[in-house]
Amino acid sequence: MNIEARTGEAEPVPFRSSRFFCVGGKWYFTTREGFDSGPFASRDRAEIGLRRFLHVVSLLPKEERVH
Repeated sequence: MNIEARTGEAEPVPFRSSRFFCVGGKWYFTTREGFDSGPFASRDRAEIGLRRFLHVVSLLPKEERVH
């Protein structure tokens, strides 16, 4: 796991976990808001699903985004 500080991030580096997890051979991703999405046939497919999700969120007006 990468534990380096991100650009603009003050030390100490906060705990981070993977957004991806596998249950019963099926892959899922989780969002900061606690939403789990899946199942996907592979981690690669889950990563594609996450990128699509983030793209859709980026299209929402800022006031509709949950953070």
